[in-house]
Amino acid sequence: MTLDPEPRDVALRLLAARDHSRLELRRKLVARGFAPEAVEAALDRLGEEGLLSESRLAEAYVAERLAKGFGPLRVREELRRKGLADALIDPHLQHDTEQWLERLAAVHDKRYGPGRPGDRKEQARRARFLAARGFPGELIGRFLLHDG
Repeated sequence: MTLDPEPRDVALRLLAARDHSRLELRRKLVARGFAPEAVEAALDRLGEEGLLSESRLAEAYVAERLAKGFGPLRVREELRRKGLADALIDPHLQHDTEQWLERLAAVHDKRYGPGRPGDRKEQARRARFLAARGFPGELIGRFLLHDG
């Protein structure tokens, strides 16, 4: 019996803390010195057992980030960096324009209060904030310029 942990055991501990993508787990396990072949085998097994689910990760991550006021562009980019494909991300970001405008308005109003900016300088400042949160420029413009 060995005291050295197996890559699957380490991956399970990581997954117990939060969902991870396959890419994240691969990086963490290889960085801990596990052989890439052993890591791949462990990840395959965890996937087959339903313990590693990128679809579950995408669903939970999108819900969490949207609740925190982030827009679709930023959430998509964050998930891509985690190694998720657009095919896994897209179903969770399917909202119509009016739903996105409502989310954008809620983020804006939480930060700035109701009402639109009075001058171009303030308008630009608010637009930069909303863009950094991950909302598309066309929605920001529509909200700041036309819905006010």
